[in-house]
Amino acid sequence: MAIVVDTSLALAVYDADDDLHAIAAAWLASVDDELVTTPLAIAELDHHLGRLSRDALEVFHDDLDRGAWIVRWWADAMTESVAIARRRPDVGLADASLVALARRLRTDRIATFDHHHFRTLTTDDGRPLVLLPVDSS
Repeated sequence: MAIVVDTSLALAVYDADDDLHAIAAAWLASVDDELVTTPLAIAELDHHLGRLSRDALEVFHDDLDRGAWIVRWWADAMTESVAIARRRPDVGLADASLVALARRLRTDRIATFDHHHFRTLTTDDGRPLVLLPVDSS
């Protein structure tokens, strides 16, 4: 089953100085599932890493080259993402795109440290999202 990955978790993986780095890295090392994200989240991560560290940005780009992150976009992705963002303007378009992707992949699992936003979002049938790695324990 796929796990949708948010910028907050990926950023903690690449930033060794992040308070959540050890948790993120250990969780990532334990996962066998496909890690999937959207181009909007990739662009957001690229922006943050570019401001943080040239070395971290290079590692990220190498990971993209070798396919470590699966990036998915589909014909109606923007329409679906904007619809979610319009209903929940506090969430933002990048996070809305991740919810749209989770719905597309029929998964309720999102890897994130952004509990403020994602705890308030649900699946299509109204179930709360499973936020990893916190909800895996």
